Amino acid sequence: MRITRVTTKTGDKGQTNLAGGQVVSKSNLRVRAFGEIDELNTCLGLVLADQILPATREILAPVQHQLFVVGGELAFAAEDAGKYPIDQISEWDVELIEASVSLVNETLEPLKEFVLPGGYHSAVVCHLARTVCRRAERSIVALNAIEPVNPQIIRFVNRLSDLLFVLARSENVGHGIPEVTWERKQG
Repeated sequence: MRITRVTTKTGDKGQTNLAGGQVVSKSNLRVRAFGEIDELNTCLGLVLADQILPATREILAPVQHQLFVVGGELAFAAEDAGKYPIDQISEWDVELIEASVSLVNETLEPLKEFVLPGGYHSAVVCHLARTVCRRAERSIVALNAIEPVNPQIIRFVNRLSDLLFVLARSENVGHGIPEVTWERKQG
C-alpha cells in the first residue's frame, strides 16, 4: 500500500474518513475508539523504548502489531464488516494475552494491598499504558452499544489491561524496586 497524501484537509472542518470511505465527525465514537487504541500503541512504544526486562519486551513487542489490527478493525464502520480483507483479532489472540498474564503472574507474590503506579520508570509507564487501555476499552464498549464491534476486541483489550498491570509489577520486582502500595488511613 502506498500513501500519496498525508494532508487531506478534511480535518480542517472537524471531520475524518473511516477506512471504508465514510466521512464522519472527529468526535464520532468509532474515531475515538481507534484513536485511543493508537494512543495505547504509542504508550507501548514508550514501554518498549525503556530499560525493560527481556521477558517484558518479548511479550509486548507482538502486542503492538495486534493493536494495529484492533485499530484497523475499528476504523471500518459496522456496515463494512466483511467487505474488505482485513486482519481481525481472534479468540487465539485473546488466549495468548491470557497465557502471558498467567505466566507473569506466577512469578509475582500475591497481592496484599492495592498497588499504586510507582517504582521503576518502566513500571510506571506500564501503569500509564494500563490506564490508557482501560479508557480505550470504555470507548469500545460505548461504541459497541450503538454499533456492533468484534467481541474478541473487547476481550483482548480487557485482558491487555490485566497484562499491563502484572507487567508493571514484574518490572518493579525484576529491577529490585519495592512496589508502591496504598497506605490506608488509620482510624
